[in-house]
Amino acid sequence: MYTQDQLKAMVADAAKNEVLSNMAPGGILGIGTGSTANLFIDAIAPHKDHFSGVISSSQASTERLQKHGFKVLDSNSVVSVPIYVDGADEIDPQGHMLKGGGGALTREKIVAQLAQSFVCICDASKEVDILGKFPLPVEVIPMAQAQVTRFLESLGATVSLRKIKGSDQIFVTDNQGWILDASGLKITDPVSLESEVNQIPGVICNGLFARRKADVLLIGESEGVRRQIY
Repeated sequence: MYTQDQLKAMVADAAKNEVLSNMAPGGILGIGTGSTANLFIDAIAPHKDHFSGVISSSQASTERLQKHGFKVLDSNSVVSVPIYVDGADEIDPQGHMLKGGGGALTREKIVAQLAQSFVCICDASKEVDILGKFPLPVEVIPMAQAQVTRFLESLGATVSLRKIKGSDQIFVTDNQGWILDASGLKITDPVSLESEVNQIPGVICNGLFARRKADVLLIGESEGVRRQIY
C-alpha cells in the first residue's frame, strides 16, 4: 500500500513522461503550484533543456523553478503553451476541478487558460462525485470581503477569511488579494457557479476550474498511476 506522498511522487514522474512524450523540444511548459506540482518540478528538472522556457503560476513555483535553472517567462510574452501541469484539491467525473488550497488560484487559472492541454496530477483521495467537500476558495479585493461573504452565505456556505497557518495574520495572495473559503457547498453545476461567483463585484477569481477543466488526469492509486482523458 502506497502512502499519499508516494502516490504524489508516482504521478509527478508520470507527468514528466507525459510531457516529454507529447511536447517537442523547444516548447514552453506551464507549471502549477502546490505539493504535487513541486514534485513534478523536481522530476522534470533534469530535462530543463528540453524547454525554451516555462510559465509559472506563483512566486513560490517561480523560485523553485529558478533554483533548478529553468528560464521563467512572463505569461504576457506567450500566446499559448502546449501543456499545463498542476494538481487539484478535488476533481469530479467530468474533469471539473476545485483548486486554490495553496492560494494561487488566479494565476493558476491564467496559465490554464493559455494551455492547449491541462494535465491534472493528484492522488486518489482528490476524486469526488460532487465538488464542494473541500472549501471553495474565492479571491477578493479586500474592500469587498463583507459583501462577497454575504453572497456566499446566501448560497448556504459557511465562510471564513483565510489566515496564515498557525497565525491570526490574514493570508495575502501574490496579487495582494484576500481569500474567502466557502465550506459546506454541494456544487452540482460547477460551470454555472464559477460564472456566477466571478460576476460579484470585488471577486478576483474563484477556485472552480470548470469552464477550463482538465483534459488529462494522472491519478495515483493503490494499483499505480491511472491515465484518464476527458
